[in-house]
Amino acid sequence: MSTDTTKNPQAAAVPPAGTASPEKRVPRGHRRLLTRRDRITLAFMAGVPTVLHVALVWLTALASIALAFTTWDGIGFGSIKWVGLDNFRQLFTDNPQFWPAVEHNIIWFVVLILIPTPFGLFLAVQLDKKIRFSRVYQTAFFLPVVVSLAVTGFVWQLVYNPDTGLINSLIGANRPGHYIDWIGDPHLNLWAVLVAASWRHAGYMMILYLAGLKGVDPSLREASALDGASEWQTFKNVIFPTLRPTNTVVLVVTIIEALRAFDLVFVFNKGAQGTELLSILVTNNIIGESSRIGYGSAIAVVLLVISLAVIIPYLIATFRKERRA
Repeated sequence: MSTDTTKNPQAAAVPPAGTASPEKRVPRGHRRLLTRRDRITLAFMAGVPTVLHVALVWLTALASIALAFTTWDGIGFGSIKWVGLDNFRQLFTDNPQFWPAVEHNIIWFVVLILIPTPFGLFLAVQLDKKIRFSRVYQTAFFLPVVVSLAVTGFVWQLVYNPDTGLINSLIGANRPGHYIDWIGDPHLNLWAVLVAASWRHAGYMMILYLAGLKGVDPSLREASALDGASEWQTFKNVIFPTLRPTNTVVLVVTIIEALRAFDLVFVFNKGAQGTELLSILVTNNIIGESSRIGYGSAIAVVLLVISLAVIIPYLIATFRKERRA
């Protein structure tokens, strides 16, 4: 005899024996996407790099700025004495190496921006044409970027060796009385180091510009070709303007490379006899024999101000142009 479910709604709600009860649906708004373990893992992965970055970059930078107005020999915090602007006054007026170091850093930037940067762009344009063995060429030109700067300095030391170096052997200047001391001559050593720096910088610029060229819309090239533009006109009027973000990165990277130049010069001749740089002066004063940490920090602050004075206005002008466009 069948039961009437319409008269007993509670009985109708009970599922028959032997069947599984339907699962309760959780509203989407209350569904938890991350478990507690996931949150702990994400907090650890994001927190540890953040703490290290703040401790090793920002705190040290602020500490350097504060120490620039003090004298400290590095032995105990009780020996720190406030001297105000005396370090900067002595730096600008009494240090015979400061202004040559500033001049050399400027020369370093000008050479990098005028020679290896356009050459890197030229290499990127040629490799973007998908020529044969392009991967081999990319690897060959990018290899100096991967190699440590210290190793690069040792390699170029062998090239510039007065007795057995490649250059003197080729030009016949490895005989007694005809030696050319590329590293010891104060009129030549800076340019010799810049050749090694340009050799590395060109590969770096090539990769940056090659990445920018890969992002150019192919339809722009096709439209320019249909209009009858030559290859040079297409590059100048169509391709290069689209590389504005890449040019911004290139300029910032080049400024940073010019201001932080240290490894090559230190390996060559420790920044003496015509190769003085601000980074060398910072190192010699902080970890040198005298250990003048406050004075070295003042030089580091000057280096920071120079870099920010060049980079920030250019970035502001670039972002304004992009907003207007």
